[in-house]
Amino acid sequence: MARPPKKKSTGGRVTPKATDRDQGPVHPGSSTRYTPPVPESQKISAPWVAPVMFALLGLGTLIIVLNYLGVLPGATDNWYLLVGLGFILGGIVTATQLH
Repeated sequence: MARPPKKKSTGGRVTPKATDRDQGPVHPGSSTRYTPPVPESQKISAPWVAPVMFALLGLGTLIIVLNYLGVLPGATDNWYLLVGLGFILGGIVTATQLH
């Protein structure tokens, strides 16, 4: 099967040049779509969010470490791991509220 012959290009520019000789580079204009500003109430998180997040993450980590060290009552138990992971998950969920 023979290949179709290649089309010869005319060698001309299809799009206009990005510069205008009299006025320097041409920059596209700003968008005409209206973008409303973000309200201040959505930008600032409550002051308690960051301390609660770090407290939950730290408490969960501390419970897991103390469980492995055998310091908690009842020796090493899987329930302590679940409680520690629950606190860590609570810290991660709280971190989604931080702005």
